[in-house]
Amino acid sequence: MYALADRQPLAGDSRRAQGFAPIARENARILILGSLPGQRSIAAQQYYAHPQNAFWKIMAELLGAGGCYEQRCATLMESRIALWDVLANSLRPGSGDANIQIATAVANDFDTFLTLLPALDRILFNGKKAAEVFERKVLPGLVQCDIRRLVLPSTSPAYALMNYAEKLARWRAALS
Repeated sequence: MYALADRQPLAGDSRRAQGFAPIARENARILILGSLPGQRSIAAQQYYAHPQNAFWKIMAELLGAGGCYEQRCATLMESRIALWDVLANSLRPGSGDANIQIATAVANDFDTFLTLLPALDRILFNGKKAAEVFERKVLPGLVQCDIRRLVLPSTSPAYALMNYAEKLARWRAALS
């Protein structure tokens, strides 16, 4: 099992957002990938910590992932779902995905990580930016990635083109 690591922004630039370690067990069938934690998540050292982000609300409805943060993460792992971000770090003033400076972005080590998840059959991207960054920064360097990938609507409050019920329905279909 993996747990969150205590990571701090790199010295010398407070705008460099630093990601977290994955939350996963080796029996995971589904990997959910975001782009990079926002400022509230980094401050709380928790994935999707912004109170308006619908991620945990959706996971509560679909998986019963309630309680404290550790309990919600445990429910994900019990449901054979892993959680991580595409990027390990990047310069990004603010929290918005549009502010990620791709030229400074460093991707997580997916070559190693994916070998640790032999049962993985699907990667779900939490929003288009995560999928775009994965395609640009990760996919070209992967030895092999024949895992089915699906882009889902972002659970971020910044993505307002789709209402909660529509997001929930899309996430429900992807997780079933």
